[in-house]
Formats: sequence, structure tokens, C-alpha cells
Amino acid sequence: MTENNEELYCIGCGAKIQSDDPEKLGYTPASAIKKGLENDELYCQRCFRLRHYNEVSDVSLTDDDFLALLNQIGSADALIVNVIDVFDFNGSLIPGIHRFVGDNPVLMVGNKEDLLPRSLKRPKLKDWVRQRANAEGIHPVDVLLTSATRGHSLDKLLAAIEKYRKGRDVYVVGVTNVGKSTLINQIIKQSTGMQDLITTSRFPGTTLDKIEIPLDDGSVLVDTPGIIHKDQMAHYLSAKELRIATPQKEIRPKVYQLAGGQTLFFGGLARLDLIAGPKERNGVVVYMENNLQIHRTKLEKADDFFVKHQGGLLQPPTADELGNFPQLARFEFKVKEKSDLVFEGLGWVTVPSGAVVAGYAPAGVGVLLRKAMV
Repeated sequence: MTENNEELYCIGCGAKIQSDDPEKLGYTPASAIKKGLENDELYCQRCFRLRHYNEVSDVSLTDDDFLALLNQIGSADALIVNVIDVFDFNGSLIPGIHRFVGDNPVLMVGNKEDLLPRSLKRPKLKDWVRQRANAEGIHPVDVLLTSATRGHSLDKLLAAIEKYRKGRDVYVVGVTNVGKSTLINQIIKQSTGMQDLITTSRFPGTTLDKIEIPLDDGSVLVDTPGIIHKDQMAHYLSAKELRIATPQKEIRPKVYQLAGGQTLFFGGLARLDLIAGPKERNGVVVYMENNLQIHRTKLEKADDFFVKHQGGLLQPPTADELGNFPQLARFEFKVKEKSDLVFEGLGWVTVPSGAVVAGYAPAGVGVLLRKAMV
């Protein structure tokens, strides 16, 4: 690879650089390796294409490979910064995280805060995140909200990291697609002035090996690979569909007056049935991506409507993606107080006290009820 056989690593994803097999991780043509070393910017071909052409290649690492790297954390003495997506808590949670964290403190960071409506009470959301974490056996020392893309509250995050790490290393962990590497890019940019050192993308599976960023006191901040959590809406959608389905800008609430026995379809991805309401007309408020198409129909006709129109009038998913899209699973709730019916990865619908509702989402994707945040 080089004259002295020095091992080289991609500064985007951390994969070991090799020029022998285009199908394996870290592949880079020999000419690109030479040029990268000359410019002090050595990227694997996958990261180069991702950065310059927004072209994503599949990752050949297995779940076991990811978990083997994360298992190192349990034996480390470090602060764990766990990044989650505020729109997808269940899908953001690393399966079994409490097992590999060990006795290390956990700082939980809710990303994509800039996409939430301003009317949403941030303290309520932080309390809810803490409660959900506690229910999963995680007891964070603190919960912060941020926006990796916009750098919101970055100063607060850096101060909290410094407060809780107490001179130790910092491991930043998260499942794919939560914005973890984008957040680290912001930290690097603020600390060193370098932009986009770590490859970022809206697609799952960007960071292929842990990347160590030196801190002033000799400790390191470690970006670990994103764990693939299969129960994420993102894994069922193409790049184009993902832009339509998941929030891209601050959400604008949409109000619907529904009678009992009416249904709302959110593209072909999810569904809300108002089985019964406390009033003749019941106001429900939808908080989802502004461009996602919403269709109303009668509950008695909803099943047939869905079969007829999914992939057409009801999309995403498109007709081409239907073969890989799972069946919708149903969750029924009796609402005792004004609540949010949360569709993990999409958003939520605020429903009135006294209603009986059912939410549908792709099998494996969570639907849950929480106290209303707005």
C-alpha cells in the first residue's frame, strides 16, 4: 500500500484503506491513495463518492462486527454520549445498550430538535426522553436537545461533556441515521476549524470503524460505528422517499376535524383510525413532514382504500418499493387525557381525551401513546 507498509485509514469512515478488492471495505485505487496522502485528505472510494456525488454504497459489516466494537466500551473508563433521534426514540435506542455501557455515565442527546414545532415544550420532551430511557434500564446523568445540522446548543453540549467526563475519554454512540457523525463534525469544526472530517449522510451505516479525535488533555473523543437497528422507518425507504417521509424543516401542525369512524392515511406508511371520539367532531393535530400527503376516508372503507391505493395515491412507498415494504401492524389505545399518538420516525398526532384510536405502522416500527407535548 505504501513503501513502508504503513496502515492507512479513511478519515471519513475509519475503514482501513486497501487497493486490492473493490468489493471490500476501505477500497481506494492506488492513484487515489497517493493523491490523498499528498493532500493529507485520504478517503476510501465509498466516502469520496458519498461526499462528492451523494452516492451511497452498501456496507459489508455485520451486526456482530458493530457490536464487537461497541463491547469495548464496557471495559473502558469513559463518558458515553448516546445520540438519539427525537422523532424516533424506540428506533434510536441501541438494543441492549445497558449491557455494554457498564458503570460508565451516560449523557443522552436528543438530535433534530430544530425540526420540532416551536410550540412544543422542550422541558416536557426532555422529561419524556428521560422516562423512556429509565424504562429501558438507562439512567442518564443528563438529557440535552440539539440540532447537529444547525449546531443548536452546541456550547451547552460541549460544556456538559466537559462537566461529566472528568478527564476521561468520550465515546459517542448511536444507531444509524440519528445524526451522530454530523454532530461530531460540528464539535470538530468548533474545536479545530476543520469542516466535514467525518463523512455524513442521511443514509444508514456511514461510520465503519471507530474514529478517535484527540482532546486537549490527552484524552480522546471516539466516534463509534452506527449500530443498525432494523426497526427503523429509514430502513424501509429509498433516499428519495426518506426526504418525503421524514421531517426536513420545522414541522407545521395540520388540524383535522374527524368524526368517529374516520381514518387518516399518512402516505402509505402509517394510518390513524378514530374509532370513537368524545364529540361529534374531534380536533386532531398532525405533526409530520410538511410535504407528506395525508388522505382522509371512512373507517369502514379504509382497508379496501389502502389495498387499492398503496404505492399510487398513497405513497411513499412507491409501487417499485412495495415488494420490500412490510405489512402495517395495528395498535389500539383508549385515550384518558390529551395525548400524542407517536409514529416512530414519522412524527405524531395529538388526539383528545376520551377518544379510542388505532395507529398502524410497518411491522417492527413503534406506535405509542404519550402525554401531549403541545
